[in-house]
Amino acid sequence: MSDNPNLPAREEEPLANPGLPAHQWRPTDVDPAKERRAERQVSTLFGLSIVCVVLFVAAYVIFEIGDTPDVILGFGASNVTLGLTLGGALLFIGLGIIQWARKLMSDHEIVEMRHPARSSDEDREATVAVLQQGLEESGIGRRPLVRNSLLAAVALVLAPFVVLLRDLGPTPNQVANDADYPGAGIKNTIWTNGMRVVRDVIGTPIKVSDLEIGDLVNAEPAAIFEVDDEGEPLVEGVTLQIAKSKGALILLRMEPDDIIPGPGRENWSVDGIVAYSKICTHVGCPISLNERTTHHLLCPCHQSTFDLADSGKVVFGPAARALPQLPLAVDQEGYLVAQSDFTEPVGPSFWERDSQ
Repeated sequence: MSDNPNLPAREEEPLANPGLPAHQWRPTDVDPAKERRAERQVSTLFGLSIVCVVLFVAAYVIFEIGDTPDVILGFGASNVTLGLTLGGALLFIGLGIIQWARKLMSDHEIVEMRHPARSSDEDREATVAVLQQGLEESGIGRRPLVRNSLLAAVALVLAPFVVLLRDLGPTPNQVANDADYPGAGIKNTIWTNGMRVVRDVIGTPIKVSDLEIGDLVNAEPAAIFEVDDEGEPLVEGVTLQIAKSKGALILLRMEPDDIIPGPGRENWSVDGIVAYSKICTHVGCPISLNERTTHHLLCPCHQSTFDLADSGKVVFGPAARALPQLPLAVDQEGYLVAQSDFTEPVGPSFWERDSQ
């Protein structure tokens, strides 16, 4: 049953009309002046949303944060104003849409009879017709003031999120250029030419003779264990944690004939010993599950599997990039050292990384 002549009529209704009261029209349905006033109210709410976005951006620029932040009522001024203005921007859009629906969109009472789970072809066609009719009845095509103010409010409400992207920090290239500690930036680690490879936790250097075929060792760069003349660590605090996380290695010794060196990597191994980043290239989990007979390294998080005998290539799982390999050499005392830093960034892929 419907008072809308544009909706398709049913051939037979299973229930008689129980005697519903006559439909009560809204004031905006019968009074053009009240309709125009409601339209201005809705546009005003969308306009207030735009004002809140402008205030958000202004507050972000004006109020100081950090060691000496601006304060309002005992709270950080930046947090208070950003929260209130962003909340207000979203709130006014929501209120405007609610008022639009309550006062301006067409008001019809419709009874929908129950039907089988799968709608008939006729019902599907009727649904499409109803949706099209709803779009027409919303008045968005003939109410440019409401439509344009809504579009402006929704478009500008994205501005706070764009502004907040600045707080994610400098780009990887900026970090690398402005770094004041070794290995800064996504594209670098603390590894350098001649730096010894040492055992994780204890920090003892590793000789070729220390490893047997099939041995897998967790290793780190020696620099994280070094101290100055007064016994103070050269790398400490957050810098130490960054160096350890990005410089973590997996050492594996296998038969030299099992190694399939990639182009330009012919001298990256030492007597069957290869070194790869311990950080999975999928989402950054630490890897150490070794299949000894196949030289496959398995990530415990999502089962990405890498072939350490073949340049760390992915043989299974969601990882899309091979494990970065560290070129190895031996110093004059017989200890394993790095020839250089990794030739590609370690860790999960990101948008600026060279796929090669």
